[in-house]
Amino acid sequence: MTSRLRSHLPEAEGTVSCSTAMTRQGLTKRSATYEDLVKVPDHLVAEILEGELYTTPRPAVPHAVAASALGSELGSPFQQGRGGPGGWWILDEPELHLGPDVVVPDLAGWRRSRVPQLPNAPAMTAAPDWVCEVLSPSTEALDRVLKLRVYAREGVSHVWFVNPRTQTLEVLRLEDGQWLVTAVHDGDTSVRVEPFEAVPLELFRLWGRSAPE
Repeated sequence: MTSRLRSHLPEAEGTVSCSTAMTRQGLTKRSATYEDLVKVPDHLVAEILEGELYTTPRPAVPHAVAASALGSELGSPFQQGRGGPGGWWILDEPELHLGPDVVVPDLAGWRRSRVPQLPNAPAMTAAPDWVCEVLSPSTEALDRVLKLRVYAREGVSHVWFVNPRTQTLEVLRLEDGQWLVTAVHDGDTSVRVEPFEAVPLELFRLWGRSAPE
């Protein structure tokens, strides 16, 4: 299945906080800076998108289960080369400095053909080849709109949306600057998903379940 990504997107629920820094004289708005970001308490995830500082709570358990399981499923065959082709770096919650934006996806991957070595630095400036966002009510609109816009601008070729509530995996591919939905998988099935189609992905693991009988 391949379809154009619709522009109508769900509203966010929960406690996403957005702020634009203000100067003292006349309270004129200014774009948020990295100095503003580092002042955010550690129990929040902080990102800068289109000049705005967004803070979100750390994920709930189902979100963390899905992200951890996916990182484990992909890390062994694609980063370590055990049972798979290797050739990737797979990182959990990397801080990405992409132009003026600072984003923190749940997972991101770089082909080693593009990035032979990871930098000894607190953040990555090379755009990833693949990103996964695990959706939650408080962050879904942010992930699907502002962050997806950044990923398209930076040429990220694939984005996955994992939704623990609906137990779905949505696969997007960037073509000519537009996102195409190439597949939506659900349930406990074993699927091959681009760009990691070399090894089957067992979806039940993302939902914290044992292997189906």
